[in-house]
This record gives sequence, C-alpha cells and structure tokens, in this order.
Amino acid sequence: MMMMRMVILVMGLLLWGSASQGLIVMAHIPPALYVFGDSLLDSGNNNFLLTLAKANYLPYGFNFQDGPTGRYTNGRTVADYIAENLKLPYAPPYLSIRESTSLTGLNYASGSCGILPETGTQFGECLNLNHQIDLFEITINTELKKKFSNNEFSNYLSKSIFIFSIGNNDYINNYLTDPTKRIKYSPQTFAQLLINSLAQQLERLYKLGGRKVIVFELGPIGCIPSITRKRKMQSNKCVEEINKMVQIFNQRLGVMLQNLTSSLKASHFILGRVHALGYDAIKNPKNYGLVDTSSGCCKSLLNGTSGCIPLQQPCKESTSHYFWDAFHLTETVCSLIANGCFTHSSICSPTINQLVQI
Repeated sequence: MMMMRMVILVMGLLLWGSASQGLIVMAHIPPALYVFGDSLLDSGNNNFLLTLAKANYLPYGFNFQDGPTGRYTNGRTVADYIAENLKLPYAPPYLSIRESTSLTGLNYASGSCGILPETGTQFGECLNLNHQIDLFEITINTELKKKFSNNEFSNYLSKSIFIFSIGNNDYINNYLTDPTKRIKYSPQTFAQLLINSLAQQLERLYKLGGRKVIVFELGPIGCIPSITRKRKMQSNKCVEEINKMVQIFNQRLGVMLQNLTSSLKASHFILGRVHALGYDAIKNPKNYGLVDTSSGCCKSLLNGTSGCIPLQQPCKESTSHYFWDAFHLTETVCSLIANGCFTHSSICSPTINQLVQI
C-alpha cells in the first residue's frame, strides 16, 4: 500500500506540472469532439430546459472568458481542456444550436441527469443518457450525413473523439436519496444495473459510428461537501462507505469497457482512471498545489451543501480549491484530470495523445 501511495503521489506531482504548462502538442488533430454526461461536462444545455439545476449565473463562470454559460464551475470543464489540447473549438451545447450543426463536435451533457431515466427528474427536465444518444442519432440523420459522402462520414466518426462522464447523479440524486432503491438493490446489484444500461448506450454509439470512446470513472463522491457537511464530517474526511459503493461501479466499468473493445471491431473504449487521482488530491492537497479540499469556493446555501448563491463573491484563491460548489470541481482540478488523460497511461491507456494517432 505504501508503494502504491508513493506512485500516486509522484503521479500527482507530474500531472500538476503538466497541467500548469498550457496546451499539449498534438501530432494529429481529430475532426470532432463529442461530449456526453452530467453537470461535470454540461456546457449549457440545461439553460434551455425547465429545471432548477442551472448554472447560468455568477459566480459560475467567474473565471471563464465568456462569463456564466451554464458550466457548473468557475471556468473550463474537463471537456473544454480536452478540446483545447485537441486544437478544437469548445463543443457547443446541442440545445443551443439553431442553424447549421458544428462539424467539430457537440456537447449533449445535462446537469442533474444520469444513466437511469428517472435520475434527476425531481429537479425538472434533463437529458438522460438514452436521450443524449437519441439526440446524437438525430444529429447524424438530419445534419451530418448531408455533409459527407458515405466513406467520408464513416471516416469522420471513426476518427472523432467521444467522452463520457456519467453516473454520479445516479448515486447522488437517486440511490443515496431514495430509500426504496436501497431496499430493492444492494450496492452490487445497483452498480450492475448502471453498467448494463451504460453498456447498451455505448453499443448504440458504436453502431452509429463512434469508435474512440473515453469513459471516466466516478470520482470520490463520498468526499463532496454536499455529503460530508450533511454528515458533519471533519475537514478532509470522507464518507468511505459511499466511496466503496462507487468503486464497485468503477471496477465493473473497467471490465465492461474491456469487453466492448474486445468484441466490437476496431473499437477503443478507454477507462479514465480518475477516482484514485481525485481521492489522493483531496487527502494530500499540497502535492497538487491545493489548500482547501473540503469546502466549495463559492458561497452555498444550506451550510455549504448546495449550488452557488447567485451573484455572491467567491473565494479569492479559486486555484487552491478542489471544489467550486458543494458538488463540482474547480477548473484547476478539471485541468489536472484532462491533462492526465492526455499524457499519463496510468490515467488513460492509451492516452488521448496515443488514441488520436490510431
């Protein structure tokens, strides 16, 4: 265990160094980046939905070039950093497109939603994963196929990058808040329910033409302020019971992605191993240039367990915070994750740098 910890610590230092050095040099540029998931990647889709789960007001976007856009952080998301490193424009939210579809990618992610259709509906409308894949299929049939010949279209999709960060809310807004779910499903059977549903959607994506797919693990949900403050945990302490539940999902996710890659011709389903990285940054913040890993940078209602209070001034040193609000990461941590997946095989194998050359 001590050797493993040392490896993770060194990895953290290396990642922090690469994250602070700007863009990564790319030998090949993929044609597009397509984004699916929840509020960790949402770039504004929820702005167009009837929901309480919105982030289109200050202090969200406090450090972003365009101000508040619907991103649930102070600046750029993991998807934004990946786009920058791929030398592609930020993938615009699908629901914002009113004219011609962007050929460099789209973002279908939706805050509060998850893999299961019922997740997040207590807050209003959202795009669950099945709906997101439906919208991607609509994009293909009504827009993309018109712009390419058949061979060009297949090559376009096979060279594009697809990223997913989904499943967090299936725990936060579903399993952990619904006693009937915990009676019906053990942590193991609930994790398998999510894995089976996610696998079906990834197979749909493959049939539509996606070949290079990165799916990020769930982070250490038991450490988010929304949970730790409700449990009145001491600073830097996590609810490890919840982290263990999430790790059941993560372990099965890796196996499922390996099976898809083995069974679906010319496919690359890659696991983004971010749980250990995130957990180590929370427990050993100094190794990552962080100071506060237990509270959000913005002021939140309900004793710091909710989203940002509108128009309130955030903390002065957002770069030293892990969390922006009670649920979401600062752009500092988003950069750490994205750059790790680009250059370190311990996070993504193959790395995104290697994936674009395949």
